[in-house]
Amino acid sequence: MLADDALFERLTLEAFQSGLSWLTILRKRPAFRAAFAAFDVAAVAAFGEDDRERLLADTGIVRNRLKIDAAIANARAALPVIEEHGSLAAFFWRFRPEGRESPRSRADYVSASPESAALAKELKKRGFRFVGPTTAYSLMQAAGIVNDHAAGCCVHGAVEQEQLTATARLG
Repeated sequence: MLADDALFERLTLEAFQSGLSWLTILRKRPAFRAAFAAFDVAAVAAFGEDDRERLLADTGIVRNRLKIDAAIANARAALPVIEEHGSLAAFFWRFRPEGRESPRSRADYVSASPESAALAKELKKRGFRFVGPTTAYSLMQAAGIVNDHAAGCCVHGAVEQEQLTATARLG
């Protein structure tokens, strides 16, 4: 199960990826980590106007004003979620689909689900930005909340085991 900063990183990168290629984001990941204080939720939540201007001038990251503002707003919105639920993981895992079968063919893959729509709605209600159902679903995949590895994939079982472990830890 991922720590808060790691989940915040995934959420932030998913939002920045929206409309872009993942390769672009992955190539810039080290610069994103440097620019966003290693995705330390509390540190990013404390970013002010000087930090915002620094980020807008940073050629190492995607310099989209709306996405930068969303990352800072999301860090600020994450703090009460962590306070209320104990961790971002505890909050996000509440939206794990139950009884979902693993994909068996290309036709079984989806880009959103009722659970990701519910997560996105709840995040928006709590002040998060750039978190539609597709971004929420991608976050759920990246965090292992949804196991979209094909049933015969060599890592499918490992992700399934991690899900069981995380579910047991979260009670």
